[in-house]
Amino acid sequence: MLSGVLFDMDGVLIDSHSAHKVAWRRFFDGLGKQVSDGDLDYVVDGRRRDDILRHFLGEVSDKQLCEYGKVKDAHFFDVVDLVTVKRGLSSFLDDLECHRIATAVATSANRFRAGEMLKRFGLTTRFSATVTGNEVVRGKPDPAIFRLAGSRLDLPPTALLVVEDAVSGVKAAKAAGMRCLGIAGHDRAQMLRDAGADAVIPDFTVWLLVELRA
Repeated sequence: MLSGVLFDMDGVLIDSHSAHKVAWRRFFDGLGKQVSDGDLDYVVDGRRRDDILRHFLGEVSDKQLCEYGKVKDAHFFDVVDLVTVKRGLSSFLDDLECHRIATAVATSANRFRAGEMLKRFGLTTRFSATVTGNEVVRGKPDPAIFRLAGSRLDLPPTALLVVEDAVSGVKAAKAAGMRCLGIAGHDRAQMLRDAGADAVIPDFTVWLLVELRA
């Protein structure tokens, strides 16, 4: 029986991938580093910012990670008007609340950005708990973030559904022993199914709670 739903943030609660790609490109341009459009797909696969920096830049000191992170976040907030709420989200959350299904956010975003985004779109009070990338040692596809979010709701993995848009997130959910609902357009839907998603929908206007609760 479904008792709780864990939501990723970027690409799930909010459409933010375009803003992230613009911000990361500006960041890399500032370093004089060439990054292709294909390479930038990595930045929207549910990874933590520090993991993205190490992926593209190699070994980076903790001090550099902090400094680079502030620069990237500044670029992101420069284009934050590109970010919108996912279609159908409000009604979906209303229905979960009506059926007394607990909800939490489990995002690879850092604590500051997650807090700002949830506040910007009036989502802060819609969730019983929020777990960010700062709170786990290993990011997705490691299952730690979903296990921690589940513990915050005091629910076992078998009672939880994860909503994800990234392959790494789907793998993390399945590794945590949870069901996973993918959010993706037609071009990426098969990738999420191949990663283990139990079902994939384009947005929250296409869903049946009775099916999720089975």
